[in-house]
Amino acid sequence: MSFAALRSSLRKSVNVRAVQRVGRNNANTFRRYTTETPAPAPKKSNVGLYAGLGAAVVGGIAFYIYSSDSDAAKTAGTALKSGAQSAKVAANYVPTKADYIKVYNKIAEVLDSAGDVDYDDGSYGPVLLRLAWHSSGTYDKETNTGGSNYATMRFEPESLHGANAGLKVARDLMEKVHEEFPWISYGDLWTLAGVAAVQEMGGPKIPWRPGRIDGFAAQATPDGRLPDASQGSDHLRNIFYRMGFNDQEIVALSGAHALGRCHRDRSGFDGPWTFSPITVTNDYFTLLWNEKWVWRKWDGPKQLEDKKTHSLMMLPTDYVLVEDKSFKKWVKAYAEDQDLWFKDFSNAVSRLFELGIPTSQFVSSEPWVLPTIDEQSEEKKQ
Repeated sequence: MSFAALRSSLRKSVNVRAVQRVGRNNANTFRRYTTETPAPAPKKSNVGLYAGLGAAVVGGIAFYIYSSDSDAAKTAGTALKSGAQSAKVAANYVPTKADYIKVYNKIAEVLDSAGDVDYDDGSYGPVLLRLAWHSSGTYDKETNTGGSNYATMRFEPESLHGANAGLKVARDLMEKVHEEFPWISYGDLWTLAGVAAVQEMGGPKIPWRPGRIDGFAAQATPDGRLPDASQGSDHLRNIFYRMGFNDQEIVALSGAHALGRCHRDRSGFDGPWTFSPITVTNDYFTLLWNEKWVWRKWDGPKQLEDKKTHSLMMLPTDYVLVEDKSFKKWVKAYAEDQDLWFKDFSNAVSRLFELGIPTSQFVSSEPWVLPTIDEQSEEKKQ
């Protein structure tokens, strides 16, 4: 049987099973498949229905994919999954915003559980933001490959790329969340974790919307698409321009180094960038701009340390931001105005998380602004 004939057969099979399943559950829902004008989206959660439809679609796709070991088969399977996601969006058969807030809240619980095991500075927020960043930052606008849509860091060799060292910690944490919410795609889960990390650590709101699908190892990206911290300004521009960002956005995104620290057993570098590595502030810029930085004398890779306390560090890719004329003006601007950086950082991160995702897959025409745990608590009190 040709692929075209098989694809047609699969579509018919999936559509019939989906209609039968929906029809048994709700007559009004059934009518959405038989009318040209969809009924208004239901207020109650569609997560159960979404999971059922997803199982039907994936079941049909799996029949084709696992009968063939070719990369072409897996690429075709991904295309079918993307089409299925777009169809569910068009028919309003997707989890609701409230469903995703439940996942957000679970991630927020995970952030603080780091204190129970004495992990780093007491929060998993920085490593979860790094997971979201690195799963999105592989996008190439020329080939329209990479990005968070397929969550290909689940596969080797991408999971073993040097830039992803240490991120198994974050992936394992999110795997536990995925077990509780199996209907969410890994791409949505990982980027939502990045949103929760920024917002729950005092940062700006990051507009976000779901709709990513899970791909296969065939969609994994080659090594070298993420920044190499030992390089200079030309390298930074090559990496970020490939994604579609400009100089201002390069600096804005670099401000994520306000969070977390480097580890010798991962990147080889060592130490935090700021004195408050689990709080989102513009301290990265104020320190980079105002402190005296000298090259650290040690047996590790080339990095800088602050001359005053010798307790902070900057990477070569950080220091070039104050050496390059175009970058430097934005470092100064963000050091002087945290609100400006929050605004620009929010815009850049939101766009980073959506690179390469077909618009038809998104469940909302505009990104959502999700409430923090504190905001939800305040709302309940009112």
